[in-house]
Amino acid sequence: MRTPTFVEKTRAWLPLLPLLLLLLATYWLNQQVQPLPQSQGQQRHDIDYSVDRFSAVTLNTEGQPRFVIAAERLWHYPDDDTTHLQMPQLTNLYPDRPPTRTAAQTGMISSKGDHVYLYDEVRILRPASDGSGEQRFATDYLHVVPDSDWADTDQSVVVTDPYSTLRAVGMELDNKARTVRLLSRVRANHEPIPE
Repeated sequence: MRTPTFVEKTRAWLPLLPLLLLLLATYWLNQQVQPLPQSQGQQRHDIDYSVDRFSAVTLNTEGQPRFVIAAERLWHYPDDDTTHLQMPQLTNLYPDRPPTRTAAQTGMISSKGDHVYLYDEVRILRPASDGSGEQRFATDYLHVVPDSDWADTDQSVVVTDPYSTLRAVGMELDNKARTVRLLSRVRANHEPIPE
């Protein structure tokens, strides 16, 4: 019995060569179309939901409306759990005085919902109440803690009432106590109160 030569062995495998080349080409093509692997914990920054003409009311312990937040549009990013707002409006409600209203061009709510950050043309209207005159505030950034009725900024702020205009950098606003603390570079223009 004779041993097959190398050429004869090669000829026996020759019909399988196109199949082997097809398998290699398929494997290569599969590798080319696979998505790039994401590292552990890294997610895309894509919106998972949005709401137009959004409004939500927070109630106090007695079940009375305490705080209202509304926006032209709201959208949420799941990777950092932030909620963004277009044309937000915040309204603090009180049983014994008119509501304080805050509006801005854009805003963001923290992941736990306990902090609101307002940007671009932030305006606050605190109506006259209990002998205190109306006050208006204007700034480009405001950090709001709705549950504490607190707001602050480290940016320039203009405070106006019927008889004066105050300009400063930085402000702390306590709506519960109706106090304002201006932090630095305060300048004031005051008009005499008519008799």
